[in-house]
Amino acid sequence: MPTTPEMSMDMTTVGDTGLLESLQHEVAVFARRAEQTRLGGVGQVRNSMDRAAYLLLNRLDKEGPMGVKALAASMGIDSSTVTRQVAPLVDTGLVKRTSHPEDGRAVVLQLSPRGLSRLEEVRSSRRQLMAELTEDWAPEEREAFCTLLTRFNVALSARMAASPSVEAPASS
Repeated sequence: MPTTPEMSMDMTTVGDTGLLESLQHEVAVFARRAEQTRLGGVGQVRNSMDRAAYLLLNRLDKEGPMGVKALAASMGIDSSTVTRQVAPLVDTGLVKRTSHPEDGRAVVLQLSPRGLSRLEEVRSSRRQLMAELTEDWAPEEREAFCTLLTRFNVALSARMAASPSVEAPASS
C-alpha cells in the first residue's frame, strides 16, 4: 500500500515509538557492521569478494545468462552501474560475454565455470559465518530471522522501486 508523507508521519506515532527507535538504530548498526565486515565469511575466503560482485554473480547463477539491461532490471539498479560493476568480473574471467543464442548481434553475460567455482567458495564461507554467528540459536529462530529479514528487504526494495529518484539496493 503506498504511503503519503502524512501517513508516514502517523505511522511513527502509532504503536511503540521506543520500539521503532530501537529498530531504526539496530538497522543502522547492522548496516555499519555488515559493511565493515562485508559479512564476507570465514577463513581464507573472508572478505575476498565485494558485495556488488557477489550479488551480480549470484543473480547470474540463479537466473542464467542475460543482457545488461535485464540484469540491471532484475537487480533494481541502473544499466550503467551493472556495466561498471561487471567489467572487472569479465576481466578476471568470472563472467563471460557471449552472443545471444537467438540474436547473434546481442551480447549476454554468463557466469563462467571459474565464476561459479569462486561463487561457491564464497557462499560456503559465508554460510560458515552465518552458522557461527547463530550457533546458539534454535532452528526456529534462524528461520524466523531469515523470514523477517527477507520481508524487511522486500519492503525496502518496494519502497525504493516506488521512488525512482533513489536507486534501489541490489538484491540477491
